[in-house]
Amino acid sequence: MALLILGVLMWSLAHLAKRLFPGFRRAMKGAERPMVTALVLLSLVLMFLGWRMSDPVFYLWTPNAALKGINNLLMLFAVYLFAVSGMKLWLSGKIRHPQLTGVKTWALAHLLVNPTLPGIILFGGLLAWAVIEVILINKQSKPAIPHPQVNIGKEIGGIVGTLVLYGLIAAIHIWFGYNPFGA
Repeated sequence: MALLILGVLMWSLAHLAKRLFPGFRRAMKGAERPMVTALVLLSLVLMFLGWRMSDPVFYLWTPNAALKGINNLLMLFAVYLFAVSGMKLWLSGKIRHPQLTGVKTWALAHLLVNPTLPGIILFGGLLAWAVIEVILINKQSKPAIPHPQVNIGKEIGGIVGTLVLYGLIAAIHIWFGYNPFGA
């Protein structure tokens, strides 16, 4: 469990550092980027290993088929929000932080089906990080949300890309022994 906690803390600190310590970032003049990248990659490894090594200590509730269905729908929306952010789709003009909203949606979806101590640490911790990140970003700047023009081809590409990535994510989960669709 210690690896899991360390991974979540390292992820959060690596991402929050530029907002919490802006003077350090300015002083480094971009030289901090490799260090932040290394911390993020190491945090991902620690979270993965910590998750795989942790035992579900207790269940706050019992996940059921309905919660799995809600999880899957939320996950589809979370993946779409990443497409919205990366491709600057129409919805990016309606949601100020689509990528962080996607992370929050992803974390909430996973909390529904992982109501254990490791689940709360991992998904609750990353949900807390994303909420704090949005608050800090909003405090530092309040730019207007751009309103991109609707490009039907681009929107369809975003939906197709979302479905392909969602399928890939599901396949990886199945490969690791976590079937998001079955029992």
